[in-house]
Amino acid sequence: MELELRHLRTVRAIADTGSLTKAAAALGLAQPALSAQLRRIEKALGGSLFDRDHTGARPTLLGELVLERARVVLPAVSGLQEEAVRFANAWATVERFRLGGTHGPLMGGLVDRLATAHPTAPVTTHTSWSVAEIASLLFDGRLDFALIGACGESPPPMADRLVWQVIGIDPVFVMLPENHALADEPELELSALADECWADVPGDGCFADCFTAACARAGFTPLSVYETDTASVVHLVQVGRAIGLCRATFPPTPGVVTRPLAGTPLSWRHLLGRHPRSPAASATAAAVAGHTRAAYTEAVRRSDSYARWLAAHPRFGEAP
Repeated sequence: MELELRHLRTVRAIADTGSLTKAAAALGLAQPALSAQLRRIEKALGGSLFDRDHTGARPTLLGELVLERARVVLPAVSGLQEEAVRFANAWATVERFRLGGTHGPLMGGLVDRLATAHPTAPVTTHTSWSVAEIASLLFDGRLDFALIGACGESPPPMADRLVWQVIGIDPVFVMLPENHALADEPELELSALADECWADVPGDGCFADCFTAACARAGFTPLSVYETDTASVVHLVQVGRAIGLCRATFPPTPGVVTRPLAGTPLSWRHLLGRHPRSPAASATAAAVAGHTRAAYTEAVRRSDSYARWLAAHPRFGEAP
């Protein structure tokens, strides 16, 4: 019998669990089948790998040697597989832009600028409410760049594996119907909205928890929070059903006004991500970052109220 990777995984599973019974359950095998497989592995390697008794299984000296090599070989093979998938998905010799993102306000501006600057290069997009899903696609090489947001100072997904660049930092504003009693106020205390229902887009980050915590600090618990798509959030605000939560760069919308919250209890970071070893992303990283910054600047410019607010709050806006 020739030794295979699955045999090393079997040996490691027995060592990690300390029991053939537990290892069999972890591997989805019947214990007699695992015992028979271990005997074949031990025969191929020339000796016993484990001392076994009623207390469990402990590696022999030969077993320790095999485990030491397995701890090197298995991660190396796994890394090779990941790198090969990423390379196969990279299309390194073809100029194209595969963008992923949440349903934020900057994706359209970035697509427009890339299509203008690179008219022959295909630009495709993938959107999801889940930043974890977007990050996974980026890591696997199925996307070249990701445009997402992160609440406050919370870390982006896969922060140790992907490169994330801060494009801008926005306060979270509220959306009011234009006929709301507080619509003419330049700034609102969160506590003044304690009796309102709320609407926001869903996500898998910490924003919902941070909003609830901000409300608690303001002395109330939200009556209800509708999590729905952006168009539905806007509609609920327009008809007076709810107060919306939005980034300060939210574009002007008929029937809706956006206002800052006093003390800026919530903030949002716009992030551009890429894989550090992606050939396609590395070649165009500086250009894409420049286009993303330009799209962000244009989004700020479209909101006169936000531009005025930024003049008095210099720690927000485009990141240095």
